[in-house]
Amino acid sequence: MIHFISDLHLTPSDNALLARFHAYLKQLNSGDSLFILGDLFEYWLGDDACEYLEQNEVEQALTKLADQGISTSFMRGNRDFLVGDDFAERCGITLLNDEHLLQLGDQPILLMHGDSLCTDDRSHQAFRKMVRDRAWQDDFLSQPLSIRDEMAKAVRYRSESGKSLKASGIMDVTQTAVDEVMRLHDVELLIHGHTHRPAVHQFSLPGSASVHRVVLGDWSQAPSFIQLNQHTLELVHAGTSDRLVI
Repeated sequence: MIHFISDLHLTPSDNALLARFHAYLKQLNSGDSLFILGDLFEYWLGDDACEYLEQNEVEQALTKLADQGISTSFMRGNRDFLVGDDFAERCGITLLNDEHLLQLGDQPILLMHGDSLCTDDRSHQAFRKMVRDRAWQDDFLSQPLSIRDEMAKAVRYRSESGKSLKASGIMDVTQTAVDEVMRLHDVELLIHGHTHRPAVHQFSLPGSASVHRVVLGDWSQAPSFIQLNQHTLELVHAGTSDRLVI
């Protein structure tokens, strides 16, 4: 079985959320695959900050998955874009590119975090371009942890404040961006998170058959995840589920 999660926004201060995360992991079995599609953490200051952020418990949980024979792949989100090779090696996980093709039999499935698809949110796209720049990251990571923490908290505060000033649609994906990336990779199924709007969307691309976009939800109230096998995709969120025959 292949499993997908995203947007947990784990933080040591939220014990209930951590408990949901650990309970979910116990349901996975040896031979399963887990794909984390970004924003596992509320924020990430660098691979040297795991103890500073009190995230050792999460690192240990991911390491245990590898020990149990569960393959885990990690895609960086807009909150934990600084997760790097050191953390991945310590946990035994595989880091993915921002646009990853998963091959399921004869069908390629496009995996993304999803924030790059929100092209109407121009302030976020400008921020994303800045923090994904290698020079910016090197400069940020060269700062003491306390300074990095202050900078990250300031950015989070501005981000949360800015959301109240934006129209709801601006923070969702744009259909043109979805169409473009699905045509680029020649896929009929896209799975992503970021928007916190779990749903199975069916639509048509120009000149092609019906395609699907499946969106993972956040974990603020309950686990949100996808289970996928050769024939069926199931999106579970807040006690409800949607099935898609693929």
